[in-house]
Amino acid sequence: MEEEQELKDHREERELQIVLLLGLTPPPLFKFFPELLQKFKFLSPFEYPTTPIHQFLKFHAQSIKVMICMGGRNEATCELGDAADFAVGLLLDVLRRISASNRYVRSGLWPLKGEYPLGLKVGGQRVGIVGLGSIGSEVAKRLDAFGCSISYNSRRKKVSILFPYYSHVCDLAANCDILILCCALTDETYHIINKDVLSALGKDGVIINVGRGALVDEKALVRFLVRGEIGGAGLDVFENEPTVPKEFLELDNVVLTLHKAVHTLSSLSALYELTMANLEAFFSNKPLLSPVNYEQEAVTL
Repeated sequence: MEEEQELKDHREERELQIVLLLGLTPPPLFKFFPELLQKFKFLSPFEYPTTPIHQFLKFHAQSIKVMICMGGRNEATCELGDAADFAVGLLLDVLRRISASNRYVRSGLWPLKGEYPLGLKVGGQRVGIVGLGSIGSEVAKRLDAFGCSISYNSRRKKVSILFPYYSHVCDLAANCDILILCCALTDETYHIINKDVLSALGKDGVIINVGRGALVDEKALVRFLVRGEIGGAGLDVFENEPTVPKEFLELDNVVLTLHKAVHTLSSLSALYELTMANLEAFFSNKPLLSPVNYEQEAVTL
């Protein structure tokens, strides 16, 4: 009976449609929705760390019809509101010193040293958004409601957007109190936040990053924070995750989270439904639910 069950399981596994998953680690979908693994057979380079990726792809090329790339635009569609909420949350935390006050109270310092220093109000702040795409637009919508003054930098000016546009990030920084990074990481945006931008932002300026860690020259940011040449930072992403510069850990004006801005239980559930629906549609020769128009995406970023 045991042999028959093994043969049955092996046959069912062979009958599952094969999907190539490109990414460095298992996606959170598998953790929260393990039934996904029962409906499709997923292959990924992260399961074979010693095999060069070109060899892996060449070996499996004939059996694969679908490829899923982690962090794609449709993934962001499910999660853009959550990411925008998180960016605003980081900003509130840094400006109002919520996490720092929490540590102060928990450490027993309130009755010993008295009141903790006050933070800054959110309304009226000049906020520059780097990357006014789907997530950046949602951030702008939320902070506009707070009474912030919004401006932005993107690859090109958006004719339908009334917010002031700056073609150079340094100019944006010079006219803002806060920079919120929502853009993709490309050759052009690598270290887009460098010492010149940080200098332009000024000693009271704040950096919020929910994009990618390498958008920021981390060493430069550390120097500016340690020297008091910038006001604070809220960081969900880092250059060499999961390694975080130790200097960040010692600063009360820096709020750190572990690359979770886009993930909530509801967004993962929506992503699961979308992933399943697209896979089932493809293998049934039906139209995809969320096809990507790459030309349009290039225009809107």
